[in-house]
Amino acid sequence: MKTAHDVILKPVITEAAIADMQDKKYTFRVARDANKIEIAKAVEEIFSVKVDKVNTITMKAKPKRVRYVKGMTSEWKKAIVKLSADSKSIEFFDSLM
Repeated sequence: MKTAHDVILKPVITEAAIADMQDKKYTFRVARDANKIEIAKAVEEIFSVKVDKVNTITMKAKPKRVRYVKGMTSEWKKAIVKLSADSKSIEFFDSLM
């Protein structure tokens, strides 16, 4: 049984993610096997908010090189969570805006 903290791994802090916060959209790195329903329930449980919509994206691996060693970054899953209009914002992200 997965807990909410097993589904939501960490927030994604980028310029695009911070710009989306004004529209009540928050971006998280999530478990690769998590589905949209599990992600919505986990965000509602952790942050005590009402989720309206969840979009998920699988971020593909990219080639990287360190000196002479070639490798790949790992694949990961990103979730963009839109809160309902009557829901409050997530306090964790308020200091970033």
